Amino acid sequence: MEFATAFCTACESPADSGARRCASCGRGDVVSHPELLSLSIAHIDCDAFYAAIEKRDDPSLADKPVLIGGGVRGVVSTACYVARTYGVRSAMPMFKAKAACPDAVVIKPNMSKYAAAGRQIRDMMRALTPMVEPLSIDEAFLDLSGTERLHGAPPAVMLARLQRRIEREAGVTASVGLSHNKFLAKVASDLDKPKGFSVIGRAETMDFLAALPVTAIWGVGKAMARKLESDGLKTVGQLQKMETSELARRYGELGLRLSRLSQGKDARRVKPERDTKSVSSETTFNSDITDPQLLEDILWELCEKVSARMKASGFEGRVITLKLKSHDFKTITRRATLDAPTNLARIAFAAAKRMLHEAAPGRAWRLIGVGFSGLSAEGANPTRDLFDTETERIAAQEHAIDAIRHRFGKDVIGAGRSFRKRKQ
Repeated sequence: MEFATAFCTACESPADSGARRCASCGRGDVVSHPELLSLSIAHIDCDAFYAAIEKRDDPSLADKPVLIGGGVRGVVSTACYVARTYGVRSAMPMFKAKAACPDAVVIKPNMSKYAAAGRQIRDMMRALTPMVEPLSIDEAFLDLSGTERLHGAPPAVMLARLQRRIEREAGVTASVGLSHNKFLAKVASDLDKPKGFSVIGRAETMDFLAALPVTAIWGVGKAMARKLESDGLKTVGQLQKMETSELARRYGELGLRLSRLSQGKDARRVKPERDTKSVSSETTFNSDITDPQLLEDILWELCEKVSARMKASGFEGRVITLKLKSHDFKTITRRATLDAPTNLARIAFAAAKRMLHEAAPGRAWRLIGVGFSGLSAEGANPTRDLFDTETERIAAQEHAIDAIRHRFGKDVIGAGRSFRKRKQ
């Protein structure tokens, strides 16, 4: 079958080069590029993912500004596109977001629900190619090199089909960036959100990048952008004109990366496996907490949440980390190394509780978090004490509770500590 270098991503009908709307279905989803059929590196990023999941599950939210995040003292995890028209952005303090958009609907994150949707979408990606490199719960790089014979269609067509499948089966939209390397694919996926399909070819790479601000390059945040601007460098085009040796002299290793990426050079391969280094959860309080009993109760809930994620992912961890942030925004972290890896909530809580009481008792805290690190596959530790009956007993209890929750809901059973927390 012949495929065109311009087609409709909605119905796959061939289109005239440069056409804005499909002559067959009338949709404005035409993608056109002379290199469309020869590019195979993609970046797929779901659009306002957490908020999109909530709108999927509650249609009454469809046209409303929705913010996913903590309470008044927290920050915005995700702002839907309606909320973004008010100037609200991710990582904005919630009180500022509410001031900008008073009618916003604020929803606390439901990570287990988002993770399930993320896994569903990841499976769809892997049906196209085993070369999937996740970046987060809702985005990944894909390398579709050599898959045309398998699927009977070039990567661009298969990506359009994937885009439609994600919307049809997962109920959210995704944007696609297609290019000849990872850096440019990531840049492309941000060009036409939401539900975009953008292409950057080899021939246009230098000219396309030249007009972009230096912040388009990974690693150039606000501080680095200010430094570059103070040196007279505002655009990628200005970086392109500088010698690599001069950029290295000024900015060290980052200067070398600025030189490579400004030229559109990125030799990194798509790596199908990314090592998970830690699993953690934290919460920000609406008002500072000094009560050690209440802090323990919240810490227990976080340990249960992280433990469930560890078990679902098949991980165990040897290091437990406690994170605290005081009323004056000073962050304290404490770590404890266990005798053996675990993913059990009670063992994590015991270690974190000790660290909590050692970290300046009586102080007012605005945030608490806990996490596992030093991860390994569950059951992979050859030095585990086979006669540790106490640990085996705890494991049996927790797995029984997990099974009941999986069948009847997470609130149907829990430790006494959890019930005391709910009654407050």
